[in-house]
Amino acid sequence: MPFVPHTPEEVREMLAVIGVDSVEDLFAEITNSMRPQSFDIPEGLSEMEVLAKLEGMAAKNATDSASFLGAGFYDHYIPAAVDALTMRGEFYTAYTPYQPEASQGTLQAIFEYQTAVCRLMDMDCANASVYDGGTALYEAVMMAVRKTKRRKVVLSEALNPIYRVMLDSYITNLNLELVCVPHKNGRTDIEGLKAAIDDKTAAVLVQNPNFFGSVNDFTDLFNAAREQKAVSIISSYPVLQTLLKTPGQMGADVAVAEGQSLGLPLSFGGPYLGIMTCTKKMVRQMPGRIVGRTQDTEGRTGYVLTLQAREQHIRRQKATSNICSNQSLCALRALVHMCALGEMGMRRAARLSIERAHLCAEKLTAIPGVEMLTDGPFGNEFAVTLPVNAYEVIARLSDRGFIPGFPLGRYYEGLENGLLLACTEKTSEEHIGILAEMMKGALK
Repeated sequence: MPFVPHTPEEVREMLAVIGVDSVEDLFAEITNSMRPQSFDIPEGLSEMEVLAKLEGMAAKNATDSASFLGAGFYDHYIPAAVDALTMRGEFYTAYTPYQPEASQGTLQAIFEYQTAVCRLMDMDCANASVYDGGTALYEAVMMAVRKTKRRKVVLSEALNPIYRVMLDSYITNLNLELVCVPHKNGRTDIEGLKAAIDDKTAAVLVQNPNFFGSVNDFTDLFNAAREQKAVSIISSYPVLQTLLKTPGQMGADVAVAEGQSLGLPLSFGGPYLGIMTCTKKMVRQMPGRIVGRTQDTEGRTGYVLTLQAREQHIRRQKATSNICSNQSLCALRALVHMCALGEMGMRRAARLSIERAHLCAEKLTAIPGVEMLTDGPFGNEFAVTLPVNAYEVIARLSDRGFIPGFPLGRYYEGLENGLLLACTEKTSEEHIGILAEMMKGALK
């Protein structure tokens, strides 16, 4: 039996209050051409039949391809302990811990996660309630706008273009000015960013490594921003943070990241985790939830939600954000992943990823017509230019079980021959060798 919560009499009462005669009148403004003509719902199936149908559909996915895709999302190895621990019922069904006395385990897990990412980024404070890397970047911008009372945002074109599209969408009606400083052959134009910062700038946004894989030290840029009282925001790659100069060491005010690379499978795009950290002076602008550790009246350690500046807790116009979904399960996976690997394991994964990327770059640039787009240091990702359109090469190699990378022409005009490749510790030397041979054949 379908569940209908309202009786016909209750429906009539509600319609009378609204001032319409029927439910159909509520949708009168929607023309017939815009209404569904048919839902085309198939007949019901048994559990066995549904399972067989879904397994057949899933089998059509190419799950055994060798992939060199990155562009912000990476196929790192996830220890078996991550699934084993985070799939426990105590965690798997947990939602927002509104009652701390009944949620000490969840609160402690979030507190430990905050501690871990603060150590990773070398920052003072962290939260655990941002959807993904792009959302975290937008929220960081709004932190800067509230802090400075300014409306101008300077960002690098070498920032992940997916994040830039998200940022454009979020601020469409917020009367903010975005100043995008072009990249220089895949390098972040630090001097151009400095020149764009003035006394009207709320924030400067950069990424390390940038979208093209290029590694930078933004210390001087952040110093220049500080002189103009602008907020410095950096988007980082968590795995490589174990080897690179940290946001804290560079002097960033807010450091964000996509947490997918820490124990979260690619899973067709989510759910993911937006890592968000900041300095103590910015903490009161941070959205979402922050867990604090305290003591009860008997001196026992306890965990509570603190600085909950959300619309559920304070007047809407004073809320820092209307983030409502709780990402603590994804945050827990990141925490277990970091703990399972430990500092040495994370460094080893980062080092292997970088070594494989440099080997791959060496093999590919030995092919006539293939050149590095960028010069200077890079991490586990790099961009090359090909003598033909990158889409052509991707089509040829994908049909043979190799996804050679991301076509830069999708977001960057003039880079139609550009290809972005990423390696992780899972990328074998054998696959790199095969890719080079296949690329050589595809370019003949």
